[in-house]
Amino acid sequence: MDLKAATREFLASRRARLTPDRAGLPAYGGNRRVPGLRREEVAMLAGVSVDYYTRLERGNLGGVSESVLEALAEALQLDDAERGHLFDLARAANTSGAARSRARRTPSGTLRPAVQRILDAMEGVPAFVRNGRLDVLGANLLGRALYAPMYSSPAQAGGQPMNTARFHFLDPEAAERFWGDRSRRIAHDAVAILRAEAGRNPYDKGLTSLVGELSTRSEDFRTMWASHDVRYHRTGTKVFHHPAVGRLELDYEALELPADTGLQMNVYTAAPGSASEDGLKLLASWAATTLAPPAERGAAPIGQASRGTREDD
Repeated sequence: MDLKAATREFLASRRARLTPDRAGLPAYGGNRRVPGLRREEVAMLAGVSVDYYTRLERGNLGGVSESVLEALAEALQLDDAERGHLFDLARAANTSGAARSRARRTPSGTLRPAVQRILDAMEGVPAFVRNGRLDVLGANLLGRALYAPMYSSPAQAGGQPMNTARFHFLDPEAAERFWGDRSRRIAHDAVAILRAEAGRNPYDKGLTSLVGELSTRSEDFRTMWASHDVRYHRTGTKVFHHPAVGRLELDYEALELPADTGLQMNVYTAAPGSASEDGLKLLASWAATTLAPPAERGAAPIGQASRGTREDD
């Protein structure tokens, strides 16, 4: 990723969306040549010189202090995810050449057997573990069943972990059936998660390759990527339209794995007594009779099991 370009476009896009009224500034003159704040207005709000802010917006975050970053985040009214992204960009700008080389060589990630055993022990809820590139590195049986349309999608690259972003943008008709009228919102969230990951790991070759592939093959991805929106994926509710059991409204929690940097476990539950709770029970029965138990745990067996559900996509 071009770190300077990403920084420049992120700051410019956050400045463009912030009006003088929202910033509590008087709007002098009837004709403004910029859609949001001027650079000098952001500089004033952040308490820095115009020249210094201009340098920052050109993508030069080398040596910038934490206090300046905090002031800039306050001036631009950044939310938690955007603030974290700004600090990640600054951290990357100050990373040594040796650290950058190590980041480029970072493997895609594998799931430790102990983590897979934890997933398998969670029999009543769908659960999976993913990395920051949205590769699913492992799941329990109910998790594979819930995401069966993704596992069986022709958009998934052979020999690689199932990737939810590929499903969103390279199999959009199936994604729309699966997510219903929220499909575009969920696709935008996926891009925002990838953009945040790009700030944390801008030298990750696997991420660069994925973004390049999706940018080449999907106009929707290119448009959403250019928005520079970022998002944390921590908790919320999702609605699925599963081909075998119908509508499921599930709450999710995202749990970081401290021993496996960059990996998180997503767990879905249904409200007690709800139709979705009954749906999960039906899904468990469907999984038990449709998905053959994998011979061994990990990403490859998951892909093998999913091929048996292709007719249900």
